[in-house]
This record gives sequence, C-alpha cells and structure tokens, in this order.
Amino acid sequence: MRICVIGDELTAGTGDPRGLGWVGRVVAHSVFEETTNVMTLPVPGETTRDMSARWESEAVLRLGSSGTRGLVVAVGAADVPAGVSSPRSRLNLANITDRAAALGIPCFVVGPPPLAGVDQGALRALSASCAQVCERRGLPFVDVFTPLVAHDQWFEDMAASRARTESGMTLPGQSGYALMAWLVLHQGWHEWTGAEPRG
Repeated sequence: MRICVIGDELTAGTGDPRGLGWVGRVVAHSVFEETTNVMTLPVPGETTRDMSARWESEAVLRLGSSGTRGLVVAVGAADVPAGVSSPRSRLNLANITDRAAALGIPCFVVGPPPLAGVDQGALRALSASCAQVCERRGLPFVDVFTPLVAHDQWFEDMAASRARTESGMTLPGQSGYALMAWLVLHQGWHEWTGAEPRG
C-alpha cells in the first residue's frame, strides 16, 4: 500500500520537537495489513492553488499505477493570508480530488486547523468549503478547525510555540500535533486505510 500526503508545513511537522508531526503520530498508531509506504510531500506556505498545480506529477510518480494507493490532501491555512477566496479554495480542492478519482486514487481530506496569527472567521469558511467538496463526493473529511478553535490545550500550545510560517502564522508544537493526530485517527482514518488501531 502506498499513501502520499500533500500539504504545507503542518504535513512536515514543522515546530514539533519530536519531529513526528500529525502524520508520524497517525502512522505510529496504525497497524496495516500489508507493507505500507506513507510519503509526505510538503511545501511550506502552499496554497490550494499551488497544491492543485503540482500534486499529480509528484504523487503519481510515487504511488505507481497498481496496488492499493491513496492520497491524503492536507489543506493548510495559507489560502487566507494569500487572499484565495473560499469559492476558489473549494474549486482547487475539487480539481485535486476529481483528478485523483479519474486516476483511480482514493482521497482523504484533512481540513485546516485554527492557527494563531490568521483570521479565524476566514479559516472557518475555508474548512467549511473543504467539507462541502468532500460531502458532495462522498469523501472522508477530517474537521480539525471546529474541535480545536476553543480547545484550551491547543491554544496553550500555540502560546508556547516559537515556530512560525513565512506569513507569520503560529505552528503547533508537540501537544498540538498530538491533538491533530487524534482527530485524524478518530474521523475515518482506519476505515479509509483498513488499518487497525495500535494499542
């Protein structure tokens, strides 16, 4: 089984002192039935427009043309400071998932978390746009924004973090990435991958 994860700094786990990020934690808590390669393809500060333009050439090369494949689309917060509108973000994500479906690659979408240093209302709208795309296509979607926007531990982690994106948004630390991983694991990951929870 081959899985590619496309996204921004959050996909790389930037700011996590353990170097795992949410992706590493999710994989560590999953027992796969077959040998599985989970490959992260992050680009710092990536918008959905940029992701739509580059994902196919990078992911298809790694996923191959046979066997069990999957694409995790991790939408970050970069669309907001870049001025990408919610309708445009929705179209960009739809283009990614529709093209992946045409190639026979199932998708799993993770929405943007409530990073500090960016308009939360715009992030909420971005998350809702992602949810709409997935609902219309029957794709699994992890709402990261809603559970964390008023979560004390998340914002304590934000306050303690020194990691920033190039546009000034605060990135989570160890606790924040652990919260994101928990949400992914409990919103369809095992059902989508066929993996069993570890422990």
